[in-house]
Amino acid sequence: MAREVIVALDEGTSNVKAVAIDARGQVVAKASRPLTVSTPQPGWVEQDGMTLLTMSLTVLREVIQTVGENRVAALAISNQRETVMGWSRSDGKPLAPALTWQCSRTAAFCDRLRRDGQEARIRTLTGLPIAPLFSASKMRWLLDNVAQGTTRAANGDICLGTIDAWLLWHFTGGRQFRCDTSNAARTQLLNLQTGDWDPEMLALFGLPRAALPDIHPSCGLFGTTSGLEGVPDGLPVMAMIGDSHAALYGHGLGAPGGVKATYGTGSSVMAPLVTPDTSITELATTVAWHDGSQLIYGLEGNIPHTGDGVAWMAQATGLTDGKGQVLARALHELPASVESTLGVYFVPALTGTGAPWWDDQARGVISGLSRGVTPAHLIRAALEAIAYQIADVIHAMRQHPDFHLQRLMVDGGPTQNPWLMQFQADLLGCPVARSSTPELSALGAGLLARKAAEQLSEDRLRTLLPEHEIWLPDEARHQQLQQSWHGWREAVARTLWQPATPLNQGENYEP
Repeated sequence: MAREVIVALDEGTSNVKAVAIDARGQVVAKASRPLTVSTPQPGWVEQDGMTLLTMSLTVLREVIQTVGENRVAALAISNQRETVMGWSRSDGKPLAPALTWQCSRTAAFCDRLRRDGQEARIRTLTGLPIAPLFSASKMRWLLDNVAQGTTRAANGDICLGTIDAWLLWHFTGGRQFRCDTSNAARTQLLNLQTGDWDPEMLALFGLPRAALPDIHPSCGLFGTTSGLEGVPDGLPVMAMIGDSHAALYGHGLGAPGGVKATYGTGSSVMAPLVTPDTSITELATTVAWHDGSQLIYGLEGNIPHTGDGVAWMAQATGLTDGKGQVLARALHELPASVESTLGVYFVPALTGTGAPWWDDQARGVISGLSRGVTPAHLIRAALEAIAYQIADVIHAMRQHPDFHLQRLMVDGGPTQNPWLMQFQADLLGCPVARSSTPELSALGAGLLARKAAEQLSEDRLRTLLPEHEIWLPDEARHQQLQQSWHGWREAVARTLWQPATPLNQGENYEP
């Protein structure tokens, strides 16, 4: 039997899944496992790196066993971005838990960089604003909190990498220490012009080059599997890419006018660009992917709390007391059971805000509460917050002269809610297109792997793209929601952190 199946791993924040994709682009087997996060201190968000690895191998083994190892041509990896692992080069053991993209423990360090006037230079070189979201400050924290961390890193004893590098290291038995261009672009260490680690940024963050992986295009041979129980030796890893970038590729290979929004724990809104432009300070300029022949850039807004905000509100209103299916049904039914939120807005800045506000100190706010507000209104406000935050990012994207929005292509768990999809279409006034494939990040990585393994043309790849379900906007509703969007922006203004006027020495506060 021909080896025509690509097995793609999608290592996310909430779950890890693997899918087997046949030569027609169809998913023929899949497996998934849930993942947990821990918050040992306010603003700290961690995951166990060995659990990420173990669960990744578990789903890979399950899918390979289902389709038969003699059918598997190659592996592909898409992964949660910005999350950082540090490990010992000698034995591959973690130095600490994974510092996830949501973790804001380096906020004070980032504030110092701003006060030192580094923001403009960092943005010019890397395309990214100063924020604890990105990997570089997390890497610095790891070295500061490991005995002789900097010295060991400079000597090559410590590896620092994003999750793609962590997985590849172990998949290849420690033989390959590599990452792809899209993940490297999220570290705040990649020079957008050269496509390599930037010496000035390495010096600014105090990170030795010896501790970082080699950067490779997003598709091509990264290495081969070795010494993995239940996974045959010699399987080539032919693609690695950040999950949000993979979703954009899986939607339409980066065709102009197709803006992608991934709805998950957080959200990423990304538009493809041929040339980088770092002038829009509210957004990040990043590398979407390198397909082996061409580097495609992306204009992106990162939102830390979308589905996560809904989950928080569901817990706060008691919906999580039931089983998962009951919760899912409630999230579908409750928003439509009320005509509005009665003026309630929920700004889910649970660990700060991302694009376009970038306020690490902001915290969540529920505004507009009145006596008639019920849990249904609060759940609706949490779901509306997803759409409003995505609209804020797209509003900022309109500053770019080459930006145009033909339709919003969406993927991720919350997109299974048809009420939310229609609300998003009405708010933006443009069609919303949901992929028919829920495993879109894995599919995008799989397409890149097949492109590299079989040297496929873009025209051939397009025949493998999944179909989309379309929600068309209602123009009258679009006009009505513009006023609601203004109310949302006022709620955001209340959320953004401002220092209180300090009391004079010896002065007491009296109402």
